[in-house]
Amino acid sequence: MQPTTIAVDVAKSVFEVAVSDQPGQVRERYRFARDRFHRFLSEQAPATVLMEAGSSAHHWARHAQRHGHQVVLVPPHVVRPYVLRNKTDRADTKGLLEVFRNEEVHAVPVKSETQQALAALHRLRSTWLATRTARINTIRGLLREFGVVVPSGAHHLVPHLTAILEDADCGIPGLLRFALAEAAREIREIEQRLRAIERQLETVAAEMLPVRQLQSIPGIGLLTATALIASVGDVRRFPSARHFASYLGLTPRERSSGLRRRLGAISKRGDAYLRMLLIHGARAVLWRARKSATPDRLRAWALQLERHRGHNKAAVALANKLARIAWAVWRTGREFVEAPAV
Repeated sequence: MQPTTIAVDVAKSVFEVAVSDQPGQVRERYRFARDRFHRFLSEQAPATVLMEAGSSAHHWARHAQRHGHQVVLVPPHVVRPYVLRNKTDRADTKGLLEVFRNEEVHAVPVKSETQQALAALHRLRSTWLATRTARINTIRGLLREFGVVVPSGAHHLVPHLTAILEDADCGIPGLLRFALAEAAREIREIEQRLRAIERQLETVAAEMLPVRQLQSIPGIGLLTATALIASVGDVRRFPSARHFASYLGLTPRERSSGLRRRLGAISKRGDAYLRMLLIHGARAVLWRARKSATPDRLRAWALQLERHRGHNKAAVALANKLARIAWAVWRTGREFVEAPAV
């Protein structure tokens, strides 16, 4: 641990800096522009640099590490209770110094450029997927206004819309035909972008052994495996599989007191995107298990749980199980092997 602590409130163009040599005391304060802050980090002796894990924090953390500093990224929601009065840049740096003294606060690992590139691919894919869904829903609603109903399923819309627009007697006004054709073209372009990103992820997966190992687990495919690599980084920072499942928000929320223990629904902490992928993967495993004549031990357990507790609770419980299996596979470096049902 470096004796000097530097708390930085990161922004787009103005950076507030507080330097401390003793716990609870600020020795110096600075307010730098972007270029001047860049030089400040390179001129300082090795120290502990504190930042909130927000926008551009990982970029500046990697820059600080290249100059010999030890970087600690703190989750932003943890810093807020330590800002006692009004929220300002100076108060945020003081809150960072105070939260650093709390040993219960776990730092966010600094992401590499490869991890951030993978996360950016997933973010772009999610954005385009949401845009595609919005366009499809809009077109469906507009067509229903003229008595045209398209079958369910996103893959049905563009072919049916093309066939409708080619029919002169379909009942769609000529004033609307050009706009609908442009909307169909936009959906096709978005689908091409989605396929291009998936091809990029496949190229990355072929070069990364942990991704191929994670894909051996039922319910974990290309998207989930690469998203785990992008978000988690080093799985060895979790001492057990339960800690990993808790990090993903798949363990029960607890409200206990005295001798009474109360466990409720899952905590939903951590990365909502990762949790969504794991739960959808668990639903796919359950769906395939119902059609299997001889399910393995994992699928047999999930089917038995589904019969007793219902589909949704079984899917979440299976997602928890898949997260624990992913921790074990990732940590040991051995692929998942299906065990026969007892």
